[in-house]
Amino acid sequence: MFGKRSDATLVRDPNPLRRFLPYVSPRRNDSLFLMNQDIAVDAALEFLKKRNLERPKIRPITLFHLFLRACAQAVTVRPGVNRFVKGGQLWQRDGVWLTFSAKRRLADGSPMITIKRRFRPESESLDEMVDAIYDKLKFGRSGRKTTSDKEMGLMLRLPGPMIKALLGVARLGDHFGLLPRSMIDADPLFASVFLANLGSINYPAGFHHLWEYGTASIFGVMGKIEIGADGSKKIVAAWSFDERIEDGLYSYYSLELLRSRIENPELLIETVELPGDR
Repeated sequence: MFGKRSDATLVRDPNPLRRFLPYVSPRRNDSLFLMNQDIAVDAALEFLKKRNLERPKIRPITLFHLFLRACAQAVTVRPGVNRFVKGGQLWQRDGVWLTFSAKRRLADGSPMITIKRRFRPESESLDEMVDAIYDKLKFGRSGRKTTSDKEMGLMLRLPGPMIKALLGVARLGDHFGLLPRSMIDADPLFASVFLANLGSINYPAGFHHLWEYGTASIFGVMGKIEIGADGSKKIVAAWSFDERIEDGLYSYYSLELLRSRIENPELLIETVELPGDR
């Protein structure tokens, strides 16, 4: 609102339509675009089989790790999808932040945990990324509370009307760009992309809404491995996308970049170059 935020810079986009859209559609779910994407995974599964021979058995690289890696690379190379609308203006996020959900234990009724991490595919290797994720999961599954968990626990001790009032203050602060960076970095809903792996419980992908709270403009769901009539294997990714952040063609090519890297997994080993000013 005041042209400054602790987590982003204002996009000086000369396109009048892009600047006008937040006023036509002020909510993310007013601008929701849904798309299914088929991704062949035969090469990825063979890649994992060979790569994991060199990995500790308790820390294998999984298909979801490749999905996370490809997503981080796509958002880095295609920064136009690393944006969000807040206060009627378009913002370019500082850094690539992915949030993903996981079960505390692989058992029915086990609570979900959310992991948020800054990804740096321009400098960290695939193995470094995988090990960092295992470390994050170990912390999350240990039962120790994150900053976000502690904040929610404190708020839930308050009466309902007071919780609503505090959330209203937080929304207002976010609207005007007044939230501190420490609060934003700890909150899983302030992310480039929120991802879920329904394939881990052998479910197909499904579309998810975008939360109005926070700044996540994209939600992606990876489904189970499916076998075609010819014996080939694929997954379906379901994407929910705030179309105010970029045009359809740019977004399509961004998702195609993600798909091509999973289908050619050797590309995920290397780091990527940061793009110049767009």
